[in-house]
Amino acid sequence: MSQTLIKELNDVSKEVNLTINGIFEEVKPRELYDASKHLIDAGGKRLRPFLVLKSCEIVGGEAGVALPVAAAIEFIHNFTLIHDDIMDGDEKRRNVQTVHVLWGVPIAIVAGDMLFAKAYEILLRKIDLEKVPSKRIIKVLEVAAEATVSVCEGQALDMQFEKRLDVSEEEYFDMTGKKTAALLQLAAKSGAIVGGGSPMQVSRLDKFAYYAGLAFQIRDDILGLTADEGVLGKPVGGDIRDGKRTLIIIHALAHADEVQRERILSVLGNREASLSEIEDAVETIQALNSIAYAAEKAEMLEEKAKLQLSSFPPTQIRETLLSLCDYIISREH
Repeated sequence: MSQTLIKELNDVSKEVNLTINGIFEEVKPRELYDASKHLIDAGGKRLRPFLVLKSCEIVGGEAGVALPVAAAIEFIHNFTLIHDDIMDGDEKRRNVQTVHVLWGVPIAIVAGDMLFAKAYEILLRKIDLEKVPSKRIIKVLEVAAEATVSVCEGQALDMQFEKRLDVSEEEYFDMTGKKTAALLQLAAKSGAIVGGGSPMQVSRLDKFAYYAGLAFQIRDDILGLTADEGVLGKPVGGDIRDGKRTLIIIHALAHADEVQRERILSVLGNREASLSEIEDAVETIQALNSIAYAAEKAEMLEEKAKLQLSSFPPTQIRETLLSLCDYIISREH
Protein backbone atom coordinates (compact mmCIF):
# COMPACT_ATOMS: atom_id res chain seq x y z
CA MET A 1 0.00 0.00 0.00
CA SER A 2 1.38 3.40 -0.97
CA GLN A 3 2.35 5.86 1.74
CA THR A 4 -0.04 8.38 0.20
CA LEU A 5 -2.97 6.02 0.58
CA ILE A 6 -1.96 5.15 4.15
CA LYS A 7 -1.88 8.85 5.04
CA GLU A 8 -5.24 9.50 3.41
CA LEU A 9 -6.87 6.53 5.15
CA ASN A 10 -5.47 7.69 8.49
CA ASP A 11 -6.66 11.26 7.91
CA VAL A 12 -10.17 10.09 7.06
CA SER A 13 -10.19 7.79 10.10
CA LYS A 14 -9.38 10.73 12.38
CA GLU A 15 -12.12 12.88 10.87
CA VAL A 16 -14.73 10.15 11.04
CA ASN A 17 -13.73 9.19 14.58
CA LEU A 18 -14.17 12.80 15.70
CA THR A 19 -17.63 12.85 14.14
CA ILE A 20 -18.54 9.55 15.82
CA ASN A 21 -17.18 10.64 19.20
CA GLY A 22 -19.32 13.77 19.02
CA ILE A 23 -22.42 11.64 18.51
CA PHE A 24 -21.57 9.46 21.53
CA GLU A 25 -20.89 12.25 24.04
CA GLU A 26 -22.74 12.11 27.39
CA VAL A 27 -25.16 9.34 26.54
CA LYS A 28 -26.95 6.84 28.77
CA PRO A 29 -27.30 4.01 29.52
CA ARG A 30 -23.52 3.89 29.40
CA GLU A 31 -23.33 0.10 29.06
CA LEU A 32 -25.35 0.18 25.85
CA TYR A 33 -23.26 2.92 24.27
CA ASP A 34 -19.98 1.36 25.38
CA ALA A 35 -21.07 -1.91 23.76
CA SER A 36 -22.17 -0.10 20.60
CA LYS A 37 -18.88 1.72 20.25
CA HIS A 38 -16.62 -1.19 21.23
CA LEU A 39 -15.71 -2.44 17.75
CA ILE A 40 -15.51 1.10 16.39
CA ASP A 41 -12.95 1.98 19.09
CA ALA A 42 -11.03 -1.23 18.34
CA GLY A 43 -9.98 0.19 14.99
CA GLY A 44 -10.92 -1.06 11.57
CA LYS A 45 -9.87 0.16 8.17
CA ARG A 46 -12.68 2.73 7.72
CA LEU A 47 -12.82 1.77 4.03
CA ARG A 48 -16.49 2.60 3.73
CA PRO A 49 -16.20 6.13 5.19
CA PHE A 50 -13.13 6.65 3.02
CA LEU A 51 -15.08 5.61 -0.06
CA VAL A 52 -17.93 7.98 0.88
CA LEU A 53 -15.62 10.98 1.04
CA LYS A 54 -13.59 10.15 -2.07
CA SER A 55 -16.73 9.42 -4.11
CA CYS A 56 -18.08 12.79 -3.03
CA GLU A 57 -14.86 14.52 -4.06
CA ILE A 58 -14.44 12.77 -7.41
CA VAL A 59 -17.81 14.14 -8.59
CA GLY A 60 -16.86 17.67 -7.48
CA GLY A 61 -18.40 17.70 -4.01
CA GLU A 62 -16.94 18.92 -0.71
CA ALA A 63 -15.79 16.01 1.46
CA GLY A 64 -16.70 17.77 4.69
CA VAL A 65 -20.42 17.77 3.94
CA ALA A 66 -20.31 13.99 3.49
CA LEU A 67 -18.78 13.29 6.92
CA PRO A 68 -22.15 12.55 8.59
CA VAL A 69 -22.89 10.08 5.79
CA ALA A 70 -19.49 8.46 6.30
CA ALA A 71 -20.17 8.07 10.03
CA ALA A 72 -23.67 6.69 9.39
CA ILE A 73 -22.38 4.01 7.04
CA GLU A 74 -19.67 3.06 9.53
CA PHE A 75 -22.47 2.59 12.07
CA ILE A 76 -24.39 0.33 9.68
CA HIS A 77 -21.22 -1.65 8.99
CA ASN A 78 -20.52 -2.17 12.71
CA PHE A 79 -24.15 -3.11 13.33
CA THR A 80 -23.70 -5.95 10.85
CA LEU A 81 -20.41 -7.02 12.46
CA ILE A 82 -21.91 -7.25 15.95
CA HIS A 83 -24.79 -9.40 14.71
CA ASP A 84 -22.47 -11.47 12.49
CA ASP A 85 -20.28 -12.31 15.47
CA ILE A 86 -23.32 -13.44 17.46
CA MET A 87 -24.55 -15.69 14.65
CA ASP A 88 -21.10 -17.17 13.99
CA GLY A 89 -20.21 -17.48 17.67
CA ASP A 90 -16.93 -15.62 17.07
CA GLU A 91 -15.03 -14.54 20.16
CA LYS A 92 -12.50 -12.15 18.63
CA ARG A 93 -12.53 -9.38 16.06
CA ARG A 94 -9.90 -6.69 15.46
CA ASN A 95 -7.79 -8.40 18.13
CA VAL A 96 -10.34 -7.70 20.86
CA GLN A 97 -13.14 -9.76 22.37
CA THR A 98 -16.43 -9.45 20.53
CA VAL A 99 -19.36 -7.48 21.91
CA HIS A 100 -21.49 -10.48 22.87
CA VAL A 101 -18.57 -12.04 24.74
CA LEU A 102 -18.03 -8.92 26.85
CA TRP A 103 -21.62 -7.78 27.40
CA GLY A 104 -23.71 -10.85 26.63
CA VAL A 105 -25.94 -11.61 23.65
CA PRO A 106 -28.98 -9.51 24.71
CA ILE A 107 -26.97 -6.26 25.06
CA ALA A 108 -25.03 -7.06 21.87
CA ILE A 109 -28.27 -7.42 19.89
CA VAL A 110 -29.58 -4.13 21.26
CA ALA A 111 -26.22 -2.42 20.63
CA GLY A 112 -26.33 -3.50 16.98
CA ASP A 113 -29.94 -2.40 16.64
CA MET A 114 -29.11 0.98 18.13
CA LEU A 115 -26.21 1.55 15.71
CA PHE A 116 -28.58 0.84 12.85
CA ALA A 117 -31.12 3.35 14.18
CA LYS A 118 -28.42 5.92 14.94
CA ALA A 119 -27.24 5.73 11.33
CA TYR A 120 -30.62 6.95 10.08
CA GLU A 121 -30.79 9.57 12.83
CA ILE A 122 -27.46 10.97 11.62
CA LEU A 123 -28.60 11.03 8.00
CA LEU A 124 -31.75 12.91 8.98
CA ARG A 125 -30.31 15.35 11.51
CA LYS A 126 -26.59 15.90 10.92
CA ILE A 127 -26.27 16.68 7.21
CA ASP A 128 -25.93 20.40 6.42
CA LEU A 129 -29.18 21.29 4.64
CA GLU A 130 -27.67 24.54 3.38
CA LYS A 131 -25.11 22.59 1.37
CA VAL A 132 -27.01 19.38 0.58
CA PRO A 133 -30.52 19.61 -0.91
CA SER A 134 -33.11 17.52 0.90
CA LYS A 135 -33.83 15.47 -2.23
CA ARG A 136 -30.26 14.17 -2.11
CA ILE A 137 -30.69 13.18 1.53
CA ILE A 138 -33.89 11.34 0.69
CA LYS A 139 -32.04 9.48 -2.07
CA VAL A 140 -29.27 8.51 0.36
CA LEU A 141 -31.90 7.21 2.81
CA GLU A 142 -33.40 5.17 -0.01
CA VAL A 143 -30.12 3.55 -1.07
CA ALA A 144 -29.19 2.97 2.60
CA ALA A 145 -32.42 1.05 3.17
CA GLU A 146 -31.89 -0.98 -0.02
CA ALA A 147 -28.31 -1.83 0.95
CA THR A 148 -29.32 -2.95 4.43
CA VAL A 149 -31.99 -5.24 3.00
CA SER A 150 -29.34 -6.69 0.66
CA VAL A 151 -26.98 -7.34 3.58
CA CYS A 152 -29.74 -9.20 5.45
CA GLU A 153 -30.51 -11.28 2.35
CA GLY A 154 -26.82 -12.03 1.88
CA GLN A 155 -26.42 -13.10 5.50
CA ALA A 156 -29.43 -15.42 5.20
CA LEU A 157 -28.00 -16.97 2.03
CA ASP A 158 -24.61 -17.39 3.70
CA MET A 159 -26.23 -19.34 6.53
CA GLN A 160 -28.34 -21.44 4.15
CA PHE A 161 -25.26 -22.35 2.10
CA GLU A 162 -23.63 -23.86 5.20
CA LYS A 163 -26.15 -26.72 4.90
CA ARG A 164 -25.38 -27.43 1.25
CA LEU A 165 -22.52 -29.04 -0.66
CA ASP A 166 -23.73 -28.03 -4.12
CA VAL A 167 -23.33 -24.23 -3.88
CA SER A 168 -22.26 -22.83 -7.26
CA GLU A 169 -19.87 -19.98 -8.02
CA GLU A 170 -22.82 -17.99 -9.36
CA GLU A 171 -24.62 -18.40 -6.04
CA TYR A 172 -21.47 -17.44 -4.13
CA PHE A 173 -21.12 -14.19 -6.08
CA ASP A 174 -24.81 -13.42 -5.61
CA MET A 175 -24.46 -13.91 -1.85
CA THR A 176 -21.20 -11.93 -1.67
CA GLY A 177 -22.65 -9.12 -3.73
CA LYS A 178 -25.44 -8.78 -1.20
CA LYS A 179 -23.51 -9.41 2.02
CA THR A 180 -20.20 -7.62 1.34
CA ALA A 181 -20.34 -5.48 -1.79
CA ALA A 182 -23.67 -3.83 -0.89
CA LEU A 183 -22.22 -1.61 1.85
CA LEU A 184 -19.28 -0.58 -0.31
CA GLN A 185 -21.76 0.26 -3.05
CA LEU A 186 -23.78 2.24 -0.53
CA ALA A 187 -20.66 4.17 0.46
CA ALA A 188 -19.75 5.01 -3.13
CA LYS A 189 -23.28 5.87 -4.23
CA SER A 190 -24.16 7.96 -1.19
CA GLY A 191 -20.92 9.94 -1.41
CA ALA A 192 -21.55 10.65 -5.08
CA ILE A 193 -25.20 11.58 -4.43
CA VAL A 194 -24.31 14.02 -1.63
CA GLY A 195 -21.57 15.49 -3.84
CA GLY A 196 -24.04 16.18 -6.63
CA GLY A 197 -22.83 13.53 -9.05
CA SER A 198 -24.68 12.82 -12.27
CA PRO A 199 -26.67 9.57 -12.66
CA MET A 200 -23.86 8.23 -14.86
CA GLN A 201 -21.21 9.09 -12.27
CA VAL A 202 -23.25 7.47 -9.49
CA SER A 203 -23.70 4.36 -11.65
CA ARG A 204 -19.99 4.12 -12.44
CA LEU A 205 -19.01 4.42 -8.79
CA ASP A 206 -21.69 1.90 -7.86
CA LYS A 207 -20.18 -0.66 -10.27
CA PHE A 208 -16.66 0.22 -9.12
CA ALA A 209 -17.63 -0.56 -5.53
CA TYR A 210 -19.49 -3.73 -6.54
CA TYR A 211 -16.48 -5.31 -8.25
CA ALA A 212 -14.12 -4.03 -5.54
CA GLY A 213 -16.46 -5.52 -2.92
CA LEU A 214 -16.39 -8.94 -4.53
CA ALA A 215 -12.58 -8.79 -4.69
CA PHE A 216 -12.52 -7.67 -1.05
CA GLN A 217 -14.51 -10.71 0.06
CA ILE A 218 -12.37 -13.13 -1.91
CA ARG A 219 -9.26 -11.62 -0.31
CA ASP A 220 -11.00 -12.03 3.07
CA ASP A 221 -11.63 -15.69 2.25
CA ILE A 222 -7.96 -16.18 1.37
CA LEU A 223 -6.74 -14.45 4.52
CA GLY A 224 -9.09 -16.61 6.57
CA LEU A 225 -6.95 -19.60 5.56
CA THR A 226 -3.47 -18.15 5.14
CA ALA A 227 -3.02 -15.08 7.36
CA ASP A 228 -1.14 -14.71 10.60
CA GLU A 229 -3.77 -14.80 13.33
CA GLY A 230 -2.23 -11.90 15.25
CA VAL A 231 -2.29 -9.73 12.13
CA LEU A 232 -5.75 -10.87 11.01
CA GLY A 233 -7.26 -10.10 14.41
CA LYS A 234 -9.53 -13.15 14.46
CA PRO A 235 -8.99 -16.93 14.39
CA VAL A 236 -7.51 -18.33 11.17
CA GLY A 237 -9.55 -21.27 9.88
CA GLY A 238 -12.75 -19.89 11.37
CA ASP A 239 -14.52 -19.95 8.01
CA ILE A 240 -13.87 -23.68 7.64
CA ARG A 241 -15.05 -24.43 11.18
CA ASP A 242 -18.18 -22.35 10.51
CA GLY A 243 -18.83 -24.26 7.30
CA LYS A 244 -18.65 -21.19 5.06
CA ARG A 245 -19.04 -21.92 1.35
CA THR A 246 -16.33 -19.58 0.13
CA LEU A 247 -15.15 -19.49 -3.48
CA ILE A 248 -12.09 -21.43 -2.33
CA ILE A 249 -14.18 -24.23 -0.80
CA ILE A 250 -16.52 -24.36 -3.79
CA HIS A 251 -13.56 -24.77 -6.16
CA ALA A 252 -11.82 -27.31 -3.93
CA LEU A 253 -14.88 -29.55 -3.55
CA ALA A 254 -15.49 -29.41 -7.31
CA HIS A 255 -11.93 -30.59 -8.09
CA ALA A 256 -11.12 -32.91 -5.17
CA ASP A 257 -10.84 -36.67 -5.45
CA GLU A 258 -12.63 -38.86 -2.91
CA VAL A 259 -9.81 -38.78 -0.33
CA GLN A 260 -9.26 -35.03 -0.65
CA ARG A 261 -12.97 -34.34 -0.48
CA GLU A 262 -13.31 -36.38 2.71
CA ARG A 263 -10.38 -34.51 4.29
CA ILE A 264 -12.04 -31.17 3.59
CA LEU A 265 -15.53 -32.28 4.63
CA SER A 266 -14.21 -33.68 7.92
CA VAL A 267 -13.47 -30.14 9.13
CA LEU A 268 -16.01 -28.12 7.14
CA GLY A 269 -18.61 -26.98 9.67
CA ASN A 270 -16.86 -28.89 12.47
CA ARG A 271 -16.33 -26.42 15.31
CA GLU A 272 -14.41 -29.09 17.25
CA ALA A 273 -11.82 -29.54 14.48
CA SER A 274 -8.27 -29.35 15.79
CA LEU A 275 -5.64 -26.95 14.46
CA SER A 276 -3.74 -29.82 12.87
CA GLU A 277 -6.91 -31.03 11.11
CA ILE A 278 -7.52 -27.50 9.82
CA GLU A 279 -3.91 -27.30 8.61
CA ASP A 280 -4.25 -30.64 6.78
CA ALA A 281 -7.41 -29.41 5.07
CA VAL A 282 -5.73 -26.13 4.06
CA GLU A 283 -2.78 -28.07 2.60
CA THR A 284 -5.23 -30.12 0.55
CA ILE A 285 -7.01 -26.98 -0.63
CA GLN A 286 -3.68 -25.45 -1.65
CA ALA A 287 -2.73 -28.63 -3.52
CA LEU A 288 -5.94 -28.28 -5.52
CA ASN A 289 -4.86 -24.71 -6.48
CA SER A 290 -8.11 -23.39 -5.04
CA ILE A 291 -6.47 -20.46 -3.23
CA ALA A 292 -4.55 -19.49 -6.36
CA TYR A 293 -7.77 -19.75 -8.36
CA ALA A 294 -9.56 -17.40 -5.95
CA ALA A 295 -6.65 -14.94 -6.04
CA GLU A 296 -6.82 -14.88 -9.83
CA LYS A 297 -10.56 -14.17 -9.68
CA ALA A 298 -9.92 -11.29 -7.26
CA GLU A 299 -7.38 -9.78 -9.66
CA MET A 300 -9.87 -10.00 -12.53
CA LEU A 301 -12.51 -8.26 -10.42
CA GLU A 302 -10.00 -5.59 -9.42
CA GLU A 303 -9.40 -4.80 -13.09
CA LYS A 304 -13.15 -4.60 -13.70
CA ALA A 305 -13.45 -2.18 -10.79
CA LYS A 306 -10.65 0.01 -12.09
CA LEU A 307 -12.22 0.11 -15.54
CA GLN A 308 -15.29 1.84 -14.09
CA LEU A 309 -13.12 4.84 -13.17
CA SER A 310 -11.80 5.36 -16.70
CA SER A 311 -14.53 7.90 -17.51
CA PHE A 312 -13.43 10.19 -14.66
CA PRO A 313 -10.71 12.83 -15.24
CA PRO A 314 -7.17 11.66 -14.32
CA THR A 315 -7.02 13.45 -10.97
CA GLN A 316 -5.28 12.55 -7.70
CA ILE A 317 -8.66 11.41 -6.33
CA ARG A 318 -9.01 8.89 -9.14
CA GLU A 319 -5.47 7.67 -8.46
CA THR A 320 -6.38 7.26 -4.81
CA LEU A 321 -9.38 5.09 -5.68
CA LEU A 322 -7.22 3.02 -8.05
CA SER A 323 -4.69 2.56 -5.22
CA LEU A 324 -7.55 1.50 -2.96
CA CYS A 325 -8.28 -1.34 -5.39
CA ASP A 326 -4.66 -2.49 -5.22
CA TYR A 327 -4.80 -2.42 -1.43
CA ILE A 328 -8.01 -4.47 -1.32
CA ILE A 329 -6.42 -7.52 -2.96
CA SER A 330 -2.97 -7.21 -1.36
CA ARG A 331 -3.94 -6.43 2.26
CA GLU A 332 -2.82 -8.74 5.06
CA HIS A 333 -5.79 -8.18 7.41
